[in-house]
Amino acid sequence: MGKTLLCACEDVSLEEVRRAFAAGHRDLESVKRYTGFGTGPCQGKSCLALVARELLRLGATPGEIAPFTSRPPGQPTPLAALAALDPATLPAGHQGVPPEAPPRRPGPGALPPLPERADVVIIGGGILGLSLAYELARRGRRDVLVLDQAYLNAGASGRNGGGVRAQWSTSDMVTLALRSLALCRRFAVDLGINVWFRPGGYLFLAPDGAQVARLERNAELHARHGMRTRLLSPEQALEVVPHLDPSRFVAASWNPDDGVVFPWPFLWGYATQAEAMGVKVRTFSRVTGLRRSGDRLTHVETDRGAVACQLVVNAAGAWSKQVAALAGVATPNRPTRHEILVGEPLEPFLDPLVSLLGTGLYFSQSQRGELVGGMGDPDEPEGIVLGSSLRFLARFARASTRLMPRLGGVKVVRQWAGCYDVTPDNNPILGPAGYANFHQLHGFVGHGFMMAPAMAELYADWLTGRGKHELFDRFSLARFARPGAAVGEDFIIG
Repeated sequence: MGKTLLCACEDVSLEEVRRAFAAGHRDLESVKRYTGFGTGPCQGKSCLALVARELLRLGATPGEIAPFTSRPPGQPTPLAALAALDPATLPAGHQGVPPEAPPRRPGPGALPPLPERADVVIIGGGILGLSLAYELARRGRRDVLVLDQAYLNAGASGRNGGGVRAQWSTSDMVTLALRSLALCRRFAVDLGINVWFRPGGYLFLAPDGAQVARLERNAELHARHGMRTRLLSPEQALEVVPHLDPSRFVAASWNPDDGVVFPWPFLWGYATQAEAMGVKVRTFSRVTGLRRSGDRLTHVETDRGAVACQLVVNAAGAWSKQVAALAGVATPNRPTRHEILVGEPLEPFLDPLVSLLGTGLYFSQSQRGELVGGMGDPDEPEGIVLGSSLRFLARFARASTRLMPRLGGVKVVRQWAGCYDVTPDNNPILGPAGYANFHQLHGFVGHGFMMAPAMAELYADWLTGRGKHELFDRFSLARFARPGAAVGEDFIIG
């Protein structure tokens, strides 16, 4: 039986748009995240009007059908052309960064009401908040409300490169990551949605002796955890990725069990299954205050009303510092923008995710053949900024084409940005802070997405009386008053 396509680039059908609307997605940006329409080379030029017309026919209001933010570059542009730009001549930081249009709340009556009370209120509908809600529900604690200020996948969970790896430098992160990888492999079976997990591995490249020493230390740790991490010479690395320039690095580390997933379905899977067990997920509900009595929080206040509760979990990612401040709790984490891009779909040529240590550069090829990559900027200031910069395109293009010259012909289709939630030791902030019933679940820097499945299991066990893991003491907010209380994680990329 044939189907009516609305978006030819991404093979999005009329029926998929109708399903999105039936699931409560009325604004174009939310429907885009749910179906993938408008993310191909044409950037919505051929499908935006068709989808908008169908949403209006289904009952959306004209105010909800505001065009989503078109991602630069305006047309597919080869990396070689972008590499010709001099990053030093382009503004650093947030200067000149085009703003991203704020999410538009659906019209009156489009959103289900907030409950008057809930046992647990989770602030933040990213993967950390939704996975915790799902695991709580699995353990029988189902009077749970998840609040998000925008649509699902609007934050970092929907803006990352999808990498999941166990190659870390501390035993804590290795243990969590190994469990998350196991859950990723079973996600389609357990939660009924395909996240396109592709175990191509991670290949870390060391450009100098200091980075080689890091890889050697990590490899010893990985061996103790039973991992298959191997140290490689440049010649051996070329057997894994033949197109690299071996003059750019002196050694490499490869673990074939690391992989890449498509991030958006993770949230849909957790949200759908949690709601099926009784959890309430409410989008476009911004938290404005936290009401207190004695040593406890009693209500979460939002721009849609207040909700009485027994327990509050702050899983707001880059916004978690602001949420904590609503209760008078000061946290040392800071949000910083990290940019990313995607290229046109190509024939498979790259199995692992490749990262050049010391530069922040990384790139991989998705299941659909797209080049996906990012590169951190040491001059990026603190702040929640989601706009895109030409400086990033120039820096990434230069670094990537020098490392792999054949990338020069790859055309960039779009770019976007998300925020890392950075702590002083690059470890998360967990457990109660300020109030006995105000729990923290944030500060994962750029690896919250890959740690969330395992972290949610441990947290749900604790909150349902099944035992408290030692991580919650080691990574409490109080550790920052005790220098050396936790071993810092330094194997951060991006």
